[in-house]
Amino acid sequence: MGMIAPASAQSFFSRVDSILTLHYHKGDIDTAYIMRPQTKWTITARMNVSGAKIEAEGIDEGRHFKSEMEANRKATLSVGVSYLGISLSASLNPAKLMGKYRDFELNFNSYGRRFGFDIIYQDAKNFTGWHDHQGMERIELPDGMLSVKTLNLNAYYVFNSRRFSYPAAFSQSYIQRRSAGSFLLAASGMGQHATLDWQETMQLKMTNIGLGAGYGYNYVPGQGWLLHISALPTFIAYSKTSMSFGDTNIPLRYHFPEVIITGRGSIVRQWSNIFVGMSMVFNFTNIGNKESLAIHNTKWRIRAFFGLRL
Repeated sequence: MGMIAPASAQSFFSRVDSILTLHYHKGDIDTAYIMRPQTKWTITARMNVSGAKIEAEGIDEGRHFKSEMEANRKATLSVGVSYLGISLSASLNPAKLMGKYRDFELNFNSYGRRFGFDIIYQDAKNFTGWHDHQGMERIELPDGMLSVKTLNLNAYYVFNSRRFSYPAAFSQSYIQRRSAGSFLLAASGMGQHATLDWQETMQLKMTNIGLGAGYGYNYVPGQGWLLHISALPTFIAYSKTSMSFGDTNIPLRYHFPEVIITGRGSIVRQWSNIFVGMSMVFNFTNIGNKESLAIHNTKWRIRAFFGLRL
């Protein structure tokens, strides 16, 4: 009886491994352009740096004004382990451990061959910047005056998924063997709640949903190299924005074109079962009109990585 249990467990895990392997390699792809790695395990170490900026510009009683506020940059270290496409990762923020970073940020990314998305949530209270008002001296805005909660959602659909692979550029769960591009459908969303404590409390609330299309290209200049670039502009189809100063509410009207633009880029170099690279995701949102009030949001993340396939 004592020998049956280990044998049964071994049989169970062998069957699970066979099912995962079959699912991992299953798919209608042109193997002359893209392929799965021949190994089952991937270990990846990453260093991530991210930042955010908010700009406001408009006309107040006939005088032009402009403000710019930028959050402290966030740096994290992470290690991920993937087995046949199933991944687990853990991250560490050294500045937060030392008490030098008080904000909260969550990034969740899923890059599939045909469909993928980014979810980015940030709760930041350490914005610093300045405010210019025509006819007045520049006002410096110190840390702690502005707190912002922001949720960014970006999704894509790939038409040429047989030959073009987003995962090859961002998660390395595929390998791009030859250059290929694809038209992309895109959907974007952004929700934000900002509070500024300056003279009197100002609050800004916005919800925006955009639809659009773009293009991505994976360039393979030589064996073991991959350079990726893509742009996904979306026009805002639904917008709800309001601003309040104390007890005064100011609804902001929609001004065409209002856009959410997602840009991505990466470079990957691999030798045998080792790969290194760098990737970038950039989000830009434009709301309003400079003749009254325009608000620009910028969110970016740069990632350097080193991986080993086993």
